[in-house]
Amino acid sequence: MRIAVMGAGSIGGYFGGMLAQSGHDVTLIARGKHLETIRKDGLTIVNDDGRFSVNCDATDDLTSIGIVDLVLLTVKTYQNEMAIPPLRSLIDSKTSILCLQNGMDSYQSITRLLQIQDPLPGAAYIEASVQSPGIIRQSGTVVKIVFGELNGTLSSRGTEIQNVLSESQIDSQFTTNILKTLWTKFLFISTMAGITCLARETLAQLVPKQDWSDIITDCMKEIEAVGRGNNINLDNDVVKTTMDYIIASLDTMQASMHTDLMAGRPLELDALNGAVVRAGKLADIPTPINSLIYAMLKPYELGS
Repeated sequence: MRIAVMGAGSIGGYFGGMLAQSGHDVTLIARGKHLETIRKDGLTIVNDDGRFSVNCDATDDLTSIGIVDLVLLTVKTYQNEMAIPPLRSLIDSKTSILCLQNGMDSYQSITRLLQIQDPLPGAAYIEASVQSPGIIRQSGTVVKIVFGELNGTLSSRGTEIQNVLSESQIDSQFTTNILKTLWTKFLFISTMAGITCLARETLAQLVPKQDWSDIITDCMKEIEAVGRGNNINLDNDVVKTTMDYIIASLDTMQASMHTDLMAGRPLELDALNGAVVRAGKLADIPTPINSLIYAMLKPYELGS
């Protein structure tokens, strides 16, 4: 399968590297020193079990790639306005675009900017970072992609993509209810990112403090209510299950938005807590916690 990875950083680099190692024709779209190193030395994946390097095409010129079968969209959501329109040179009527970005509605940017009605929304579960140019560090045992068709069907293209992922040693699930999956992850990610950024502390520092623990729970309940108001059939125990997971994983839990805030980088605020506020207005459900988070962090959205 011909595959282009739009944004070959931590997530895109890891999955692109695994697909290339499995023999697929992968082109990584990157820039700067990261691109230079991949071109010169290949892409290196480091995990808890060891490391491997793979040689694959890498470029910052999308017009040089040609038509592909699959695009993985893995750039930060605030880059969509610039990153998505150039994808037009990669696609035809048979190309699938799999969105693995944060947020529960990020895939809608593909529809809006490319006039494509059938993007594949997905959720990536992985702890990864760019250790240095050309080197991706993946940590932990959880590496998974869950994706699906918006209409809930088990399409032939989705089945083919799942087979390609599985053959590349990537745990994957082709689900008939992708919106529930997105909202379940969104409830966790938006709460973790928003609260830690607001407090300028990690969940490991906040959860032991009862006042903050209550705020974390209330934030998740607020997002749950918004999801249900938008006809998302979340599990009845979604807040308890998520809080149990947070408590069990405190030592390794770090929100990328919190890391970006402390480093003065742009924030995915609009795709996370801002999306809660927008969805709340659509369903006429108040979002006081997320509205406060959004207002307090808005001045830092573009970085410093």
